[in-house]
Amino acid sequence: MIRIAKLSFAHVHARGYANQIRENPETELVAVWDEEEYGGRQAAEEYNVPFYSDLDQVLDRDDIDAVVVDAITSDHPRVMIAAAEAGKHIFTEKALAITVDECDQIIEVVEGAGIKFMISLPSRCNPDLVLAKKALDDGLLGDLTFGRGRVAHSAGLDRWFKGPSLWFGDAKRAGGGALFDLGCHRVDIIRWLMGEPKSAISKINNFTGNYPIDDNSVSVVEFANKALGVIDVSWTHRSGPNMLELYGTEGSIVLDHGDMHFETRKLSDEEKAEYIAQRPEPPPSAMQQWVNSILRDEPMHITIQDGRNLTELMQAFYMSADQERSIDLPL
Repeated sequence: MIRIAKLSFAHVHARGYANQIRENPETELVAVWDEEEYGGRQAAEEYNVPFYSDLDQVLDRDDIDAVVVDAITSDHPRVMIAAAEAGKHIFTEKALAITVDECDQIIEVVEGAGIKFMISLPSRCNPDLVLAKKALDDGLLGDLTFGRGRVAHSAGLDRWFKGPSLWFGDAKRAGGGALFDLGCHRVDIIRWLMGEPKSAISKINNFTGNYPIDDNSVSVVEFANKALGVIDVSWTHRSGPNMLELYGTEGSIVLDHGDMHFETRKLSDEEKAEYIAQRPEPPPSAMQQWVNSILRDEPMHITIQDGRNLTELMQAFYMSADQERSIDLPL
């Protein structure tokens, strides 16, 4: 049994993770730490566990094995470094941190502590995306030339963020708006599927004016293999698909607009149908991978370096928009 402390309920997904802890027969929620404005005290009462306003006090508990971090993004370095130094295994909401320098500080302490670390990038466990990754790795799309990922919803238009979640509209605490928050999902997947980035350029603006932060953006990445990737992210979206498209010299894959579209010149129709039927099993959820690694030393398919890679692209996007120029990578 893994005894877990929940470090903050600031993130909108915090209750979902707390429920995963409670529903898993191998984990137990035993404490909550938070700052007053983010709802942790109320959550601790609801889950009937002790509440702490002193981070060191909860981390000093020897009977706590691990922590799940849903603090504001600007607090990630402080919270995670303290947890790692206390020897606690860490599961964290994305993003790892706002800058690559902060990521490197976290990575150094985590690796030195020898703990199990997981960043929640749930799209990596999507069955269709796992199949797309295998098709790319098997060369069925040939040389990748172009990819496009859209992720959008109506948070800006409909003023989703209020009370404890209002910090999502504060760039200092959140790191950025729609692109940094929601965009993490598609940016990570584009980076995972398309490889090493060479440069990035972005146009980011505020369409609604409902929060003092970006709510609409488009970013272009040139990859080392000369492929181009486009990521468009918005909080101004009420209608239409959030598609992912991949195009290569020998085939294409389009997801999230009805049935998966998969074409390849490398296989006959019968061979393609068999390939899809033999698709790999997706990995367990990020949370379950973490639990399996702690208890049974099983491998995790999402790494702390993946978190750094994501932050690096995000930082490049915001630098590009601010400086109105292309940014070379690595930073």
